[in-house]
Amino acid sequence: MFTGIIQTIAPIIAITETNHFRTHQIKLPDHLLQGLTNGASVAHNGCCLTVTHIDGNLVSFDLIKETLKQTNLGALQVGDKINIERAARINAEIGGHFMSGHIIGTAELIKITASENTRKIWCRLANHQLKKYILYKNYIGVDGISLTVGEVADHIFCLHLIPETIARTTLGQKLIKATVNIEIDQQTQATVDTVERFLVAREVNRSP
Repeated sequence: MFTGIIQTIAPIIAITETNHFRTHQIKLPDHLLQGLTNGASVAHNGCCLTVTHIDGNLVSFDLIKETLKQTNLGALQVGDKINIERAARINAEIGGHFMSGHIIGTAELIKITASENTRKIWCRLANHQLKKYILYKNYIGVDGISLTVGEVADHIFCLHLIPETIARTTLGQKLIKATVNIEIDQQTQATVDTVERFLVAREVNRSP
């Protein structure tokens, strides 16, 4: 479980390809290495990955083909930077909202409007069927960052970025046409799916 509060931006140091998966090696700061062991969960751009090897500040993670296909992690190269969050701890402050680290899809940045201290970005969902889960003023996870949805127009939605988000996450460096990972708020998804099933069942019961 994660909270959507990014703890560091980490560079990819090495990428190793095999027949069935890819291994990413990243460099973590000392404070995020405390208590970190093989098998621990760490979110990369919002995607939950498992630690497979630790060598000093260098930490390795294996990514299966499905992860590479369904997230923006498959397009990353050595030198690229990613948003990092370690798994939430019991009794720790929840600054964002509960996130599972399970990416449901991606979105493309199609417009960026910058003012003196803030930024407004418009995102277009790759899978238009996900638009039913994008609700005004609701939580959404974007590259692992807990954000609030602004305006919504069909399968396009906007996000308002404050200076802290711009400075402490990779969203501040994103350009138009960049791809971001999307995680829908779990409560929203459960509510929408439940209502849909109820309406379908009601229509079936009405049928002669």
